Amino acid sequence: MNTPNSKLILIEDDDAFRTTASRVLTQRGFEVLDAASVEDAEAKLRSFCPRYAVLDLRLGEASGLALIPRLLAANPECHIVVLTGYASIATAVSAIKSGAMDYLTKPVDIEVLVAALHGETTSREEALEAEPMSVRRASWEHIQRVLNDAEGNISETARRLGMHRRSLQRMLQKRPPKR
Repeated sequence: MNTPNSKLILIEDDDAFRTTASRVLTQRGFEVLDAASVEDAEAKLRSFCPRYAVLDLRLGEASGLALIPRLLAANPECHIVVLTGYASIATAVSAIKSGAMDYLTKPVDIEVLVAALHGETTSREEALEAEPMSVRRASWEHIQRVLNDAEGNISETARRLGMHRRSLQRMLQKRPPKR
């Protein structure tokens, strides 16, 4: 049975993931409303005040981080979990500073997601934190930090890193290296 405190908005541009996650979260007792874009989420937040939010970091060309202040304006107690397939320390820090409770990488186990929504940690996260970062991953993190400092400006980031803009764009299109 759904209660007013179980309202969740799922903001994800991947149709298959959004549909599956919505179904599973509904089975877990959440009253789920989903949105496929920043604009779609903005429209739905006019009449829906969620207690929980699952927010994709990249929504097409837009950043999901822009929705965090809007979610908190709708409900200052909203538990926001940011999901991404392009994780970096810089974006994790930005998400948490903006008001997100947690930051998880895709693919995400539903148990880990539900635990994060309730503010709990999992043994999987603790195990990941104990693993040292590879050189390729450290390089990726540095690029993300510089990109974040340049406020997402690719040309400025390339200049700061001393590399060609197109080379940086190609690097950013790839998935980040595993730990």
